[in-house]
Amino acid sequence: MVYSIRDITSYLETLAPPAYQESYDNAQLLTGDPEAKVTGVLCTLDATEAVVDEAIELNCNLIVAHHPIIFKGLKSLTGKNYIERTIIKAIKKDIAIYAIHTNLDNVSTGVNKKICDMIGLENTKILSPKKQMLQKLVVFAPLASREEVSQALFQAGAGQIGNYKDCSFFLQGTGTFTPNEKANPTIGSQGKAEEVEEARIEVIFPQYLSGKILNAMKKAHPYEEVAYYLQSLENTDQEIGSGMIGELPEDMDEQSFFAQLKKKMNLNVVKRTALRGKPVRKVAVCGGAGIFLLPAAIRSGADVFVTSDVKYHEFFDADGQIILADIGHYESEIYTKDLLKEKLSQNFSNIALYLTKVVSNPITYI
Repeated sequence: MVYSIRDITSYLETLAPPAYQESYDNAQLLTGDPEAKVTGVLCTLDATEAVVDEAIELNCNLIVAHHPIIFKGLKSLTGKNYIERTIIKAIKKDIAIYAIHTNLDNVSTGVNKKICDMIGLENTKILSPKKQMLQKLVVFAPLASREEVSQALFQAGAGQIGNYKDCSFFLQGTGTFTPNEKANPTIGSQGKAEEVEEARIEVIFPQYLSGKILNAMKKAHPYEEVAYYLQSLENTDQEIGSGMIGELPEDMDEQSFFAQLKKKMNLNVVKRTALRGKPVRKVAVCGGAGIFLLPAAIRSGADVFVTSDVKYHEFFDADGQIILADIGHYESEIYTKDLLKEKLSQNFSNIALYLTKVVSNPITYI
């Protein structure tokens, strides 16, 4: 089967919907024709000139990167910096660049889960779940149509709560209406008051799916005019948010934990606060710049918080309550490319998939 670039990016957006990216981000298709046929996919952390050259050599016309090469608006394309040179080269060579950034950070199967797996953490969960990401739909349908309408809602993505699917609530009652002379009622007659045994169906879903959910509801519903309402929820979505926390299979002494961390993550350097002389069991992580999660890591009871880009004075904020460890931005997220290749290989077995061999880390340790 021949796949288009849109086929690949659409699949990636089911894993990490663009609606979950932070407001400052630019996760999307940055260059390329979405209808072009895919010749190969190169997975990378950064899309640089060297990575574009590698894609050309491998006959890959799609680069899937974690970091967006275009982060702010470009007012010209003259090749005056590495960003413009990369974009110009990609466009000239018909290379598509797709960025999947903070939306992949914010899902429970994304960047931070990969870090947890690398470290060997179990019982993982989002460290700082997001609120106001969910909506509730209440719709009234004839009792005989309850199953059909419910299944349409489930298939559109409603009713997924954690490890449970097809979740809903319904009540049986009586609906009343009187069709006017312009109506074309499914049940009843013009000008005649009608009572119908109806089901009140309630489902919860991510708010970005609201358009799809409502379209599915209206298509499956037998009524000419559908009675329904939407409600935004304050509920915390446990599957969406920043960072992750988990547990080691058993307690480790601090020195052994950091030796294992360096080995598992292939680290040259770890910058950390003082050891506390306590066993390590609970570990919080955040790929990239995660110091904003330090208070959440402390509240969670984590023994260690592994992240990057920590400033000098921010190390003081650990205040002996937790060991704060900075492993480097590149080092914390480099295995995201492996995650992307793993996910794509599970669904596109007959396309060429590659991991970049380019080391895009701008920092050298001496």
